[in-house]
Amino acid sequence: MNSIRIDTLTISSLKKFVNSEEISSEGIDIAWIGQAGFIIKFDRKIYVIDPYLSDSLAKEYNGIEFSYKRLMEIPILPKEFNNVDFVFSTHSHSDHMDPLTLSVFSQNFPECRFIIPAAEIEQAIVNGINKSQLLPINADQSINLDTRVDVTAIPSAHESFKINERWEHSYLGYILHIDGVNIYHSGGCVPYKGLIEKLRKIGVDIALLPINGQSIRGKEKKFARNFTVEEALDLCKEANIKNLIVHHFGMFSHDTLSTDDLVNLKNMNKSFQIIIPEINRVYKLMKE
Repeated sequence: MNSIRIDTLTISSLKKFVNSEEISSEGIDIAWIGQAGFIIKFDRKIYVIDPYLSDSLAKEYNGIEFSYKRLMEIPILPKEFNNVDFVFSTHSHSDHMDPLTLSVFSQNFPECRFIIPAAEIEQAIVNGINKSQLLPINADQSINLDTRVDVTAIPSAHESFKINERWEHSYLGYILHIDGVNIYHSGGCVPYKGLIEKLRKIGVDIALLPINGQSIRGKEKKFARNFTVEEALDLCKEANIKNLIVHHFGMFSHDTLSTDDLVNLKNMNKSFQIIIPEINRVYKLMKE
């Protein structure tokens, strides 16, 4: 585990951030793109996690009570990327494995590789990813991506585990090992037995955790839930994670924390750093 400093920098647009040297190549740059989506830049490579850069859910659920209409504008369109090197999907829900985003990346960037749960390879192909670009991964497996970049998959419980007959997990979290810094993106997840011990053993420097929990309306409709604020904070405390970027809020009206909850979270005085990300901000990680 490292001592890291996180600087918050303002950018003019995500398009310029992705496609130019607007931010220094030193360190690791992380930008939020809404919902569970992040762009990570390191050593001139672009890594994208769970991008939802379309209105596919609004089209799919048009006319029903929970319409999935976006509360935030699309911050960057898939066609506006000049290049993408690696894309990660933590599971097959459309706001994490979006067909209208991933199909564009697959078509436009034939050298791009897609890290997908092995249990969801067939769905990834249906969603428009070329089979030759897929890198299937299962829980507790690792893949080397570049000279100083590896990824390790661990199980996620999106309320519960989902495991097929080949013992492949449909819900995964990813730990990106970038130049000695360990970045954990849980995907859709709630606490489960053994998670804290696993993260503590690996030594996570920064966690990207969904904190929408589940509303009463969500329980009635049986939406899969994620961490509550309290659960996310407890996980970081018990796993000795010193930096937390929260996400999975502000996209859908039935699936988000209130403004008051976010303000309260921001004002909490904890023994670790809590970041509520904003669009057109870059969070630069530097080892100290």
